[in-house]
Amino acid sequence: MSSPSAADILREAKKGSAELVILALLETTPRHGYELAARIEEDSDGALSYNFASLYATLYKLEERGLVQGRWVERAGQRRRRYYRLTAAGASLLGRQREEWKQFVQALGRIAGIRFA
Repeated sequence: MSSPSAADILREAKKGSAELVILALLETTPRHGYELAARIEEDSDGALSYNFASLYATLYKLEERGLVQGRWVERAGQRRRRYYRLTAAGASLLGRQREEWKQFVQALGRIAGIRFA
């Protein structure tokens, strides 16, 4: 059995972080999917990006779980867009996920010898 490549490991870590990233970006401002994708790539300096299919699949799952709420918005001269906002349940989960990820990253750093500024 071959060991996973660095790209495979990063791809899995990216999948696991998608929920946290989306919830965090919706914390202060409702956003539509295209805007979320652009902000993720911009705010991570290109280190993170999600294809639209997986991004929207994650948004739909978050909505089904009551963590985000979507609503359609129509503006003159633009196609209609679905804007998502964080619900109270989503904000609560975001707080817990932040703490869990913080502990995970700190533990990973200790084990792998990664130092953060």
